[in-house]
Amino acid sequence: MTKPALILHDPTLRDGQHAVRHQLDAQQIRAYAAAADAAGVPVVEVGHGNGLGASSHQVGHSRISDDEMLATAREALPHSQLAAMMLPGWATSDDLRGAIRHGVDVVRVAAHCTEATVTERHLGTIRELEADAQGVLLMSHMASPDQLADQCALMVSYGAQGVCIFDSAGHYLPHDVSARITAITKAVDVPIAFHGHNNLGMAIANSIAAVDAGARVLDACARGFGAGAGNTQLEVLVAVLERYGHHTGIDLRLLAEATDLAEQILMPAPPTIDSVSLVSGLAGVFSGFKKPVLAAAEQTGVRAWDLFIELGRRRVIAGQEDVIPDTARDLAKQGAHR
Repeated sequence: MTKPALILHDPTLRDGQHAVRHQLDAQQIRAYAAAADAAGVPVVEVGHGNGLGASSHQVGHSRISDDEMLATAREALPHSQLAAMMLPGWATSDDLRGAIRHGVDVVRVAAHCTEATVTERHLGTIRELEADAQGVLLMSHMASPDQLADQCALMVSYGAQGVCIFDSAGHYLPHDVSARITAITKAVDVPIAFHGHNNLGMAIANSIAAVDAGARVLDACARGFGAGAGNTQLEVLVAVLERYGHHTGIDLRLLAEATDLAEQILMPAPPTIDSVSLVSGLAGVFSGFKKPVLAAAEQTGVRAWDLFIELGRRRVIAGQEDVIPDTARDLAKQGAHR
């Protein structure tokens, strides 16, 4: 039986920014984008790790502006689509207009997994500007399959032409993914995407589970470049999909060269599952909290492991970085020192 064709969405130049404090420069963006384009990667996502308009003291200043990042990438992507992400509260409609003016083809509007209503205005604006509007649910392990299905249906009613769930904490096992994607396929009639993180070493297996349950778009990064333990590893995912008989349209040999280049020029070292990334996945805490958690633990003398467990207990989500030092101080007062 012919396996369905899949679309690979590559956020190396956006999610990878978390791993280098959003300090990628124009030369790095240009070089990797050109290599990904040559390999036939269909969609390349670019920007600050937290998306359009997010460069700030709270989550980190980008080395270069959104405008420069997008203009640089657009020139280097004659064949691939250019994507951007935004989170309401960081980006505005003006940021969307600027991004699309720079040639962005796909804009993803992301919200916490139970807060799809905040995407309505921005999804409508993207449709009006004639770009591909997609809705994203972050920290999706914090919602049940039926809740996610309802939230995805809301985003489609607002104009989303595709929906995506993020395993932002790398917390899922394959059966978790299967249940959620299956529920979403029954609720919407648009392409469904899955974005995995590798904290428990399950990103590839979870991505295959998503496909088997009906997802037709998969996110993955060169060498897994991303927050914490990193994302689904792009070149490995393409190889595994080929073994399963899925067509991606990507030249795996050229992709391997592109990901070799990414390791050389983008990252100090490829992501690894260290003890901090592991506990982040176990606790169900956003992978991008790794660096601020380590900093807060060092300042207060508490164990990073204990701090992650407590953040998970408090159900802290992305965007609440200011809670981390407060939680660390609370643990220190309780005597939870190293």
